[in-house]
Amino acid sequence: MGFAYTPAARLRDVTLRDGLQLTGKMLPTERKVEIARELLALGVPELEIGSMARPGLVPPLANTLEVIAELTAEELGKCWVWVATPRHIEKAAAAGARNFQYCFSASDSHNQANIGRSTEDSVAAMPRAVELARDCGGAIQLCIATSFTCPIEGMVDPARVLGIAADPRTDGAADIVICDTLGQAVPAQVARLIRAVGATTPDRRIVFHGHDTWGLGVANTLAAIDAGAGLVDGCLGGLGGCPFAPGASGNTASEDILFATRPDWLTPDTLGRMVDISERMLAELGEPNRSKTAQGARSEARAFEWVIA
Repeated sequence: MGFAYTPAARLRDVTLRDGLQLTGKMLPTERKVEIARELLALGVPELEIGSMARPGLVPPLANTLEVIAELTAEELGKCWVWVATPRHIEKAAAAGARNFQYCFSASDSHNQANIGRSTEDSVAAMPRAVELARDCGGAIQLCIATSFTCPIEGMVDPARVLGIAADPRTDGAADIVICDTLGQAVPAQVARLIRAVGATTPDRRIVFHGHDTWGLGVANTLAAIDAGAGLVDGCLGGLGGCPFAPGASGNTASEDILFATRPDWLTPDTLGRMVDISERMLAELGEPNRSKTAQGARSEARAFEWVIA
């Protein structure tokens, strides 16, 4: 395909969790399962498929347990579920989930708004969460939201994030997810923090979760990859945002990340099928397509092999 970036980082598509949580409509269970299977069939290596947040707080994700129950054990081995408490892990594991993203915020104010407890309380509960994940033969990620900025407190001191990463109570996590929850970080800032976290915990995979609020989603993702991130998050059509973080717009589009990084499994045909999956879903939801790559793929520049015929 030419000019491939071929990074070591993998894409995790988070459409079925972070992408859907701000939408006004809930996709039926069977439709979510269909999208998950379509993405896995294309070659997307990992997915985030739902959240254990209270259904009343995030209605579009209220059928997460049903989605988990419909997927096979092999499929669930490539899927992650958002959790914030040990009880969340118990419930998700009972439905069949095996990979858990244990999430809380670096800033106390956002953690209180998002989860209803202090950051310290979330850290203190993590050893039990790790134990439960291991008991079911699963894996757990440490996910640190508001790693750069907080909608309530403003700038977040990197030392706060590094302290959480180095806390022995978080040792059981195989991965650390660094989240630019508001999409306000810039590439140099992302690179510095990713490198610092990697140096603090060199044996764990670093994950970058970015948003495109200020138009730097792809740039920040590439900076994270160059700094050592092994997994990066994206969402079909740039859908999504955080309901508890005013100012947080859509995620970085999966299509844009893939077009920039060109993993081995991505071809013009694969990209075209992904754009089709995205467009159908967004039409059902009544949401706009924010992916620049999707827009380019529908252009009239027929001589370019990535344009959809």
